[in-house]
Amino acid sequence: MRRWSARLISSPPRTRPRRAARAGPAARRYLLAGLLACGRCGRRLESAWSNGRPAYRCRHGHTSATRPEPRRPGNTYVREDEILPHLAALAILLAGPAGEPGRGNRGLAQVTGPADAAALIDQLRADGIVLTYDPDGRTLRAGDQDAPSVTIGKDC
Repeated sequence: MRRWSARLISSPPRTRPRRAARAGPAARRYLLAGLLACGRCGRRLESAWSNGRPAYRCRHGHTSATRPEPRRPGNTYVREDEILPHLAALAILLAGPAGEPGRGNRGLAQVTGPADAAALIDQLRADGIVLTYDPDGRTLRAGDQDAPSVTIGKDC
């Protein structure tokens, strides 16, 4: 039979300072959450953190609990910082030609900076406008299939 000693054993002092706690999901902000849809399958894009930046993805109904069908298209990914610079162009397209009301929307905010982008995003939400990202053409459109689109990404 073993006997346990009640003596205290001191550990050597830490040589490195403890690391600060990492910022978790609570610190992450997704400005376009709920506004983006997939141009391939029509599902809403889900928010995902990618290389330290907010991004959006569509797995076309696949979850890790099921095997993907062989004919299922590859996942769609788009970073938020690829979309935000093009919100001003979308606002112009939604506003319509000068002197004509734009596609049934009330006057959209002009986008000249980050605060304006936030105002436009809030307005899109309030109007129930969905932005559809088509990964094949790397385009973004607001509204239905016939709506004009804006090309996004590094190749534009």
